[in-house]
Parts: sequence; C-alpha cells; structure tokens
Amino acid sequence: MTNSSRPLAVFDLDNTLADTAHRQHFLEARSRDWGGFFAAAPQDPPLAEGVALALKSAEECEVVYLTGRPARCRRDTVDWLAAHGLPQGRVYMRASGDYRPARSTKLEILRELARGRQIRMLVDDDELVCQDARRAGFRVVHADWATPSAALKDAQEREGRT
Repeated sequence: MTNSSRPLAVFDLDNTLADTAHRQHFLEARSRDWGGFFAAAPQDPPLAEGVALALKSAEECEVVYLTGRPARCRRDTVDWLAAHGLPQGRVYMRASGDYRPARSTKLEILRELARGRQIRMLVDDDELVCQDARRAGFRVVHADWATPSAALKDAQEREGRT
C-alpha cells in the first residue's frame, strides 16, 4: 500500500502529544505572554498515551499533525516530534495573523485533507474542536489524558492563538 493510499490519522500537539503544563503560567496573567509560551514548547515532556496512539496509528495510517501553533514555531515543532520518536508526517500550523478559534481553523484543514484522503481519526484535546469535527462526520478520539488548562482553553477559543 503506498503512502498516498493509506488513511490519515490526524494528531493535535499541545495536550495531546506534548504536555504543556510547565508553560501554562505564561497564559494565566491578564496580558498573556505568547512569546514565552511558545518559546518553552521545546521543553514539553511527551504524553505517553498520545505518543503510543500515534505510533500504533502509524502501522496502518499516514500520521499528520494539525496544531493551532503559529507557523513561526515549525522548526521547534518538527525537532520536538523527531526527538520524541514520533512518526514523520506533514505538520499543519496556523498561518501568521490567523486568530480564528481552533475549531474553525482545524475543521477547515480537516475538510481539505478529506477531499483527497480518508481520515481514519482526529485526536485532539480541545472539546470544541472534537464536537465540531464529530458533527462534520469525522471519527474523533478525545485526548483527555492531559491536565486541562482553563487558560489554554480560553486562548484556543477566544484568542485563536494555539
């Protein structure tokens, strides 16, 4: 089976594969420190449940990554994935200046991917992303293995930053 005919397994990063708990403090102040938040991402420990699911998925699927992180974080993100032994795959990131809610940007990319390929599943921690993806007919695995962060949830929905 060629790579282009394999179904896609789509994985979020923050709080799905990467534990962001150590950098949440950057988002808790009234004036969020986005530079600090994203600069600390290379130190994220991996989340064992998410990594195991990505590795298992790679047996039958092409793994791709769909994150709300801004495109300027691409090098750090790709290096982090490689350093933690995750499957190689395309990384879809938020375009510069796009501050729409994660559920909007991610659903748009999922629909685009689905035009050419079967999507076996989306794995994401954001409940609103999961709800909208399910409504659109995608199979969703809610990544509920990380400690939820109210600050990150607010940022994903209201500020469109991750």
